[in-house]
Amino acid sequence: MGLLDDLQTNILIGDGAMGTLLYSYGIDRCFEELNLSNREQILRIHQAYIEAGANVIQTNTYGANYVKLARYGLEDEVKKINEAAVQIAKEAAKDRAYILGTIGGLRTLNKNTLTIDEIKRTFREQLYALLHSDVDGLLLETYYDLEELTTVLAIARKETDKPIIAHVSLHEVGVLQDGTHVSEALKQLEALGADVVGLNCRLGPYHMLRSLEEVPLPTSAFLSVYPNASLPEYRDGRLVYETNPGYFKETALSFREQGARLIGGCCGTTPKHIAAIAEALRGLKPIVHKQVKQQKEAIVVQEPPYESDPPLHEIVRKRRSVIVELDPPKKLGIQKFLAGAKALHEVGIDSLTLADNSLATPRISNVALGTIIKEKFGIRPLIHITCRDRNLIGLQSHLMGLHTLGMNHVLAVTGDPSKIGDFPGATSVYDLSSFDLIQLIRQFNEGLSYSGKPLGQKTNFSIAAAFNPNVRHLDKAVQRLEKKIQCGAHYFISQPLYCEKQIEQVYEATKHLSAPIYIGIMPLTSARNADFLHHEVPGITLSDDIRARMAACANDPLQSAREGIAIAKSLIDAAFELFNGIYLITPFLRYEMTVELANYIYEKARAERKLSNV
Repeated sequence: MGLLDDLQTNILIGDGAMGTLLYSYGIDRCFEELNLSNREQILRIHQAYIEAGANVIQTNTYGANYVKLARYGLEDEVKKINEAAVQIAKEAAKDRAYILGTIGGLRTLNKNTLTIDEIKRTFREQLYALLHSDVDGLLLETYYDLEELTTVLAIARKETDKPIIAHVSLHEVGVLQDGTHVSEALKQLEALGADVVGLNCRLGPYHMLRSLEEVPLPTSAFLSVYPNASLPEYRDGRLVYETNPGYFKETALSFREQGARLIGGCCGTTPKHIAAIAEALRGLKPIVHKQVKQQKEAIVVQEPPYESDPPLHEIVRKRRSVIVELDPPKKLGIQKFLAGAKALHEVGIDSLTLADNSLATPRISNVALGTIIKEKFGIRPLIHITCRDRNLIGLQSHLMGLHTLGMNHVLAVTGDPSKIGDFPGATSVYDLSSFDLIQLIRQFNEGLSYSGKPLGQKTNFSIAAAFNPNVRHLDKAVQRLEKKIQCGAHYFISQPLYCEKQIEQVYEATKHLSAPIYIGIMPLTSARNADFLHHEVPGITLSDDIRARMAACANDPLQSAREGIAIAKSLIDAAFELFNGIYLITPFLRYEMTVELANYIYEKARAERKLSNV
C-alpha cells in the first residue's frame, strides 16, 4: 500500500517543525548542512516524531537548494546534502512512516530577486537529487507566490508519478498575497496534478481553520494542513513559540471536520504537538462530505477619488511637460524652500518633485513639505519613495498615508545605501527592491495590500520609476526599464545627462518603450560642483569638455553660474527635439537657476506652437 492508497481510507499524521526545533536547541546556522555534520541529531528528531505518532515525515531539505545554500558557501553541496537527508529519514522510518522529499519556496518579499528561469534551474537540481534517492513522495511547502508554486509543480509532475503534496502559505485568512482566494489556488494546484493540496506555515490553527472553512473537498486530490504552533514571541533576542499541545489536540478534530486527511505541524511545533494530534485522531476515519461555509460577499473596493487634472504620465504624452526637483532642506526652516516652490509654480511647472533623503542624508520629510506646497500653492507634489528607510509594513503605511493626503504622484526608487550618507552605521532596510515597490504600488491601485487583503479603496498613483543612462552598457539599463514597465511603471525620470550625443543615444535606445521619459537636466554651479558630481556621485558622468568649461571660470562664481546655465540650455535644446518631458534638478536650493531654465523651455514651446499654427 502506498501513501495515496492509505489516504483513501485514513487520516495520516505528519511530522512537525525541523528548523525551529533546531533553533530552540540553540543552533543558529544552516540546518540542512547538519545532514552531513551532525546526522545523529537529525535522526533523533525524525525518530521522536515517529514515536509521537507521525506516519509521514519530511526530509531535512527545506532550504537545501543552490540559492539558500549559497548563503553559507555550500552551493556545490546540493546533491550531497539532499541525498544524506533521505538516507537519514529512511534510517529513522524503517517502514514505519512515508518519507516526503521537502522542497521549500524561494520567493518571499523580494519577488523580483529571482526570475522564474532561476527558480526552475534551482528547483530541478534539488528535485533530481531527491527523486534519485527514491523518496515516497514530494512536499512542496511554504509557497507564498502562486506563480512560483504552479511553475515548480508542473515541472515535478512531468518528472515523476510519485505523490506530490503542494502547500500554499497565506499572510491573511483565506487569500493569497496576489488576491487569489485559497479555494481557487488549491483548485489550480489540483488541476496541475497535485495529489494532496493544502496550507502550511505563517498561520496558527485558528486562522487556518477559518481559511479551510471556505474550501470544498477536492475532487481528485486530498486536503492537508500544517499550521504553525502560534504567533511567535520575541524574547531575549530569540523567537519563541509557546502554544499548548492540548490546543492542537482540540483543533485536530476541527481539521478533520474540514476534510483534512494529512495533518502535521509547521514552525514552533514539536513532537508533543504531533503526539496530541495523533491521540485526538486515533481510530477516526476521514470525512467524505463537507458543508462549505459560504464565502463572504465580494468586498467592493471603491474607485479612487475623482481627479480633475490628468496624471503626469498622460500629460507628457500630449504636450511639453516640465517637472522640477527641489530638495527638502537638511536643516529646520523652510522659508527659502517655500520661496523656490512659489517661484517655480508661477513659472507653470507641472510638478515639484521631492527627494526622499537623497544620498542617505536626513532631510525634512518630503511628505510634510508636499502637504504644505499642495495646500499653500496648489502645486502637484511628486513624492520620491525609497526602499532603504522603511520595511514592508512602513512602506504600505506610507502609501496609505499619501493616498489619504491626496498625493498620488510617486517615484519608486531603491535609495542610496546608508553607508554613503551622514550615518554610515544606520541600517538600510531593503525589504523590497524598486521593482517590488512598483508592483506593490500597482497592487494598491487595484485595491489590494501586499498580503492580498482588500484596502477598501483603489489608489490612483501615477507611478514613476528611475532611469540611470550613465552606465557602460545602455542596453542593460533599457532592459531594466522594460522590466519596470512590466511591474507597473507609468513613466520614467532619468538621472541628469551632460552630453548632447548621449541624449540622442538614449532616445534611440528607448524609443520603442511604451512609457514616456523625463530627461534629467541639472545646471552646474561651479568647477568644484562639476568635479564632485563627476567623481563622487553615483550614476553621474560629465564630459571632459564640460568640466573644462567650468574650470575656465572657477574663480568667478557669477560666471560659473552663467556657464552652468548655458550648458544646461544646450542640453535642453538637444532633449527638446526628442523628448516631451524635461526634469530639472535644482542644485543647492538655487531655484533661480531652474526658474530660468523652466522659462527657457516654455518659451521654446510657445515658439514651437506658433510655428505649427502658421
